[in-house]
Amino acid sequence: MTNPLSTGATIGILGGGQLGRMLSVAASRLGFKTCIYEPGGDSPASHVANYHFQKGYDDLDALKQFAQSVGVITYEFENIPTSALDALEAIKPIHPNRTALATSQDRLTEKDFLASLGLKTAPYADVTDAASLEAAIATIGTPAILKTRRMGYDGKGQSRLKSPDDAVKALADMNGAPAILEGFVDFSHEVSVIAARSLDGAVSCYDPGENVHSDGILSTTTVPANLTSAQRTDAVLLAAQILNALDYVGVLGVELFVTPQGLIVNEIAPRVHNSGHWTQNGCTICQFEQHIRAIAGWPLGDGSRHSDVVMENLIGDDVLRIPDIAKTTDAIHLYGKADAKPGRKMGHVNRITGHAS
Repeated sequence: MTNPLSTGATIGILGGGQLGRMLSVAASRLGFKTCIYEPGGDSPASHVANYHFQKGYDDLDALKQFAQSVGVITYEFENIPTSALDALEAIKPIHPNRTALATSQDRLTEKDFLASLGLKTAPYADVTDAASLEAAIATIGTPAILKTRRMGYDGKGQSRLKSPDDAVKALADMNGAPAILEGFVDFSHEVSVIAARSLDGAVSCYDPGENVHSDGILSTTTVPANLTSAQRTDAVLLAAQILNALDYVGVLGVELFVTPQGLIVNEIAPRVHNSGHWTQNGCTICQFEQHIRAIAGWPLGDGSRHSDVVMENLIGDDVLRIPDIAKTTDAIHLYGKADAKPGRKMGHVNRITGHAS
């Protein structure tokens, strides 16, 4: 795609979750239609998108029909089968690109990529069996955490090792999947940068947000984050370096640990990100519109922050608090999910705490 998408064009989104829902809403504000590709029915994005291909990722005919019906393709989750991407990319451009997706899909590939840029990460080692785990523990030490290289999110696919005695159980928890051992990082807090890059290479970064997790799931993001001006600059420059190295188009989330030795990259996510939801009420141009602008070939919008915000995720039964939250001036964003299961993201609330200084 060389020319910007015209108003009225259709943007294809792989995945029907809440990120696809909010991307669809943002696209509609810019005059675009959206078509989601999602095997499940009654998904959050299906409630607001113009079209819904309810087909599997192994249905090559449906994938081709989907690609032919849209102007550009993006995605709201990483674990898309390679065969499906091959079929789609032969017909329409996919943003962010396949390199970014492949890099983030595998934790070892991601760590190697970050290290190649000279960025700091937690100490890590590839683990394929008991012997390699033993060697990794000997090098990295404990406490540490063993993670599946692929398919892990929100604390899933992980096992903590308090001592080498936990190795057998940790390896069993991986169920035979390739894994990576990561050493613990002594950090004061975690922050994330939501950054965007356009087709012409322009970069725009939002102010870093400070994250607090509960049971492996993001609980709150607060802006401004507790950072020095030098740390804030370093975080933004680091995110831009990653975007350029990947020749990235779209929005990227970069999670960072703040340590006395500097910023350490925890992980990257090649999509709009939970820790960027505060931008919906703290900025004129939110991360979802910024992503749509980037993949459509439009100029990036102004991502500067006009308000201080605390974003709170509504997890499981938290959604039952909505009648009380609705009495406040907080901005409510619900995802349209019917069942409030434990650990399930049902929505989020953006609380304005002041004007940006």
